[in-house]
Amino acid sequence: MNQREIYITEFDLARLRDVLRARTSVGARDRDHLESLENELDRAHVVDPSAVPHDVVTMNSQVRIEDVETGAENVYTLVFPSDAGIQEKKLSILAPIGTALLGARAGETVDWSVPAGVRTVRIKEVLYQPEAAGHYHL
Repeated sequence: MNQREIYITEFDLARLRDVLRARTSVGARDRDHLESLENELDRAHVVDPSAVPHDVVTMNSQVRIEDVETGAENVYTLVFPSDAGIQEKKLSILAPIGTALLGARAGETVDWSVPAGVRTVRIKEVLYQPEAAGHYHL
């Protein structure tokens, strides 16, 4: 896993830790993945919402990504599990791709494990970021 800089607001960090606590307390099957997210949060820079760089993927950000292998582009919003829905193109932070996207910047590539190996996407653009828009409590 690449060790890029991750920026997160205190508000999102607290909400994500609550989600992780709830999942691990019910003995979720995806414990390895939850630990991966926990590790990402442990090393994140906690910053004031106004200090988050505008090209960083944060919670509730909408991003355009490109599959490096196929060239296919999609637009997704990174959300909390209760808001996730693939029909609405809303990716859960608890999905491996969601965890991979959190804290990444436009122009970077991110990898995550899938049953067939590893998938890689390039973040083409952060179309909407709550912090950049002044929406600090989504």
